[in-house]
Amino acid sequence: MDSFIFVTFSGINCNPEARNFMKASALLILVFFTVTTYAQNSLNNYKYVIVPSKFSFSKEENQYGLNTLAKLLLEEKGFSAFVANENMPAEVAANKCSALNAEVTERKGLFATRLTITLKDCQGNVLFKSKEGNSREKEFQPAYEMALRDAFTSFNDVQYKYDGTTFAQPQQTVIPATTPAAPAQAPAPVPTTPSVTEATGVLYAQATPNGYQLIDTTPKKVLSLFKTSVQDFYIAVDGPTSGVVFRKNEEWLYEYYKDSKLVSHKLQIKF
Repeated sequence: MDSFIFVTFSGINCNPEARNFMKASALLILVFFTVTTYAQNSLNNYKYVIVPSKFSFSKEENQYGLNTLAKLLLEEKGFSAFVANENMPAEVAANKCSALNAEVTERKGLFATRLTITLKDCQGNVLFKSKEGNSREKEFQPAYEMALRDAFTSFNDVQYKYDGTTFAQPQQTVIPATTPAAPAQAPAPVPTTPSVTEATGVLYAQATPNGYQLIDTTPKKVLSLFKTSVQDFYIAVDGPTSGVVFRKNEEWLYEYYKDSKLVSHKLQIKF
């Protein structure tokens, strides 16, 4: 542990109740420093975090763009984060115990959105649990985003820095084959890069309190864009479909998941 606290009460002239309270307070402070230091050291052992493509409270993958936002916020804290259905480094693909698993849970409420993020190792041990992020925003999209961002402020109390720890692949018990020859294994599926469709027309960006709405020449609203803390990166909503709009190589792209497949469209946007 990085810090030690020594408190003596023999020289303090106070009644037994006050002395007991002071002892309890000192113990709580000691426990806080112990837990914080343990969480920091444990997190520092891990470079990678896997974010599920769908949270337990969501009705669809990446609903409200939360899974993408969680990945982005983890990367801002210094982790290498991946959504579960994305391509992963060979180290993680070969050994899932080399990565932490992120979970976001919701506590239902009538007038507030409450989210908590937890990081667990491959054995299910909790290495980090945030405070409960809150938002009283009425619209679902910004409410969930604000609650998640609020929960992520708990990372400010832990100075994360990967220490280079590597994890050996778990040993598996080898069972002798009882058949003359083992059947040939099918090759592992090769991840495919999504095909990108070209822009079909110009979309005009109209400012809103939380971002922009994209209007075509009809005029009709095509997409709602919600600002994030990253420049040129927006959470996008198109009716029941949620995704992200971002700028890459001087081009605007709209990406979302459909039937568990990543779909990508180029957009021509005039701000």
